[in-house]
Amino acid sequence: MTDARSPDHPGPAVLPPDPSPVSADEQRLRELGYTQELARSMSGFSNFAVSFSIVSILSGCLTLYGTGMKTGGPALIIWGWPVVGLLTLCVGLAMAEICSSYPTAGGLYYWSAKLTRNRSRGPAWSWFTGWFNFLGQVAVTAGVDYGAAFFTNAFLELRYGLAATPAHTMEIFAVILLAHGLLNTLGVRLVAVLNSVSVWWHLAGVAIIVGALALFPDRHASASAVFTEFVNRTGFHSQFYVAMLGLLMAQYTLTGYDASAHMTEETQDAARSGPRGIVNAITVSLVAGWILLLGITFAIRDYDGALDSTTQVPPAQIFIDAIGSGGAQFLLLIVIGAQFFCGMASVTANSRMIYAFSRDGALPGSRLWHRISPRTQTPTNAVWLATGGALLLGLPALWNNTAYTAVTSISVIGLYISYVIPVYLRLRQGEDFPRGPWHLGRWSRPIGVVAVAWTAVITVLFMLPTASPITAESFNYTPVAVAVVAGFAGVWWLASARHWFAGPHTGAEPAAQPAPSVPPAPDALSAHDAPPAPDTERETR
Repeated sequence: MTDARSPDHPGPAVLPPDPSPVSADEQRLRELGYTQELARSMSGFSNFAVSFSIVSILSGCLTLYGTGMKTGGPALIIWGWPVVGLLTLCVGLAMAEICSSYPTAGGLYYWSAKLTRNRSRGPAWSWFTGWFNFLGQVAVTAGVDYGAAFFTNAFLELRYGLAATPAHTMEIFAVILLAHGLLNTLGVRLVAVLNSVSVWWHLAGVAIIVGALALFPDRHASASAVFTEFVNRTGFHSQFYVAMLGLLMAQYTLTGYDASAHMTEETQDAARSGPRGIVNAITVSLVAGWILLLGITFAIRDYDGALDSTTQVPPAQIFIDAIGSGGAQFLLLIVIGAQFFCGMASVTANSRMIYAFSRDGALPGSRLWHRISPRTQTPTNAVWLATGGALLLGLPALWNNTAYTAVTSISVIGLYISYVIPVYLRLRQGEDFPRGPWHLGRWSRPIGVVAVAWTAVITVLFMLPTASPITAESFNYTPVAVAVVAGFAGVWWLASARHWFAGPHTGAEPAAQPAPSVPPAPDALSAHDAPPAPDTERETR
């Protein structure tokens, strides 16, 4: 494999002779082909916190709750969540095993290059994995921050009478993106602290919201309505099709946990902390999210009124009906705070992916996006590319009623295609895969097969129409956005990049071997190596 580079590429970070001692993490990074440029100051808990904040049950569950009410109703909201959650956990477990072997900020696209059996095809797999991940990361940021703008506008209408219009929502969206860009330029230490706060904000927020909705209303929906009522407000006649569309709420929420992989170059004990961050983010979100959805669904008093609310946010109307306007405003502030944390973490992870992809020359203007601030040791230019791209992706919401649903579909498709490519390549490697200190043992193959199959299903599903009749206002532009990015990456690859993009720099030493300080992996995932529940005191010492 040649190491030719594009004119934009600044060249790989070549390791000069250095007799000074280095940590095991830094030594492993050198073996993977890179020098330590980012500040490695995050604990294992902080790594988990980034992914948990991006998954954000208070963001995904609530911003798409109205969509769930139309596509299957309570039955799909309640039962779709654990089904999607368990399938998502299979994807996360398969990714975590690979992350333990290759803890780099490039994450998914680096894994694809290293796991290709035919090395000559590695650059192509890496190229398309990176571009799909880039699309998904930008879409997640857009979806999260536009959802935060929805809820902020609902709060401002209740509190100050500011009408919930698309124009007002777009203005708030731009302000939130600007705030997240500024926070992410101040350094990773601040981001790590805010993400740690975010974990407890989310868990306490769920407890407060569910507690308030359980204790204060004088009546609740019946168990029959919550667990069995099916609702179809899409215009389609097939209940099966509508039920499948109803899985989007859960699947959109359970995305973004690849952030733990992208933050490994800034995390201590990365080969263990990164995988644990991925798995714990999904597991904790799965349990807490189901409790949240049960609490909100039992609190519904006027189904039609919630869907037709002037706030444009059905959960806001459910809060108002259940505990009054004052209490609803308090709960909305909790949700908005969680969504703000989520968007900030999303920009963090997105910027690290952009930094790593540019480090290997795969984005136009790579020299610009790869620059590191000497003051904060963070990729500040990549931060602004992440926020700018999210703003552009959210603009169609000004004239398209289903644009938000499309953005969430784009994020799911872009991210999960990038998630599953390295998993598929790892399956093809079989026993040749170099295990890291955290692995699945004999469960690796069956879990990987489930992950690949599920991703194939949702990739097709979420490109399909979500409302009938199909008009210019209800058109799902997900296939268009995915086709534009895939087409651009494909044409650029065929016309130019295949001649110079050699994949991620892998250094002179073989990247398949674990660092000397890492103990050899056992034959199966033992209880000792299994991902523990997040423990703040242990992880942050």
